[in-house]
Amino acid sequence: MSNYRARPPALATLLLDDAAVRITRWDFEPGADTGVHTHGLGYVVVPMTDCKFLLEDRDGSRRVDVAMGAAYRREAGAEHNVVNAGSEPMSFIEIEYK
Repeated sequence: MSNYRARPPALATLLLDDAAVRITRWDFEPGADTGVHTHGLGYVVVPMTDCKFLLEDRDGSRRVDVAMGAAYRREAGAEHNVVNAGSEPMSFIEIEYK
């Protein structure tokens, strides 16, 4: 997970946090990242824009493009850094289920 600290940070905006879910909007300028983090909860991601992800984890890095409005989910325990590898701003909604 290379040089993640040299990148500008993505902006996280908490939209809802209750007994059932935590919903966060993530906004990234080109090149911005989340920083390395581990998901303590399972989650769903819904892109608000087309997203050109660079995912950095212990196994290296990989590019993943996800279209606006598409959704995917992951189980708790995922550890990675998420980077906007595109030339345009990107954003997505992350819904963590408790």
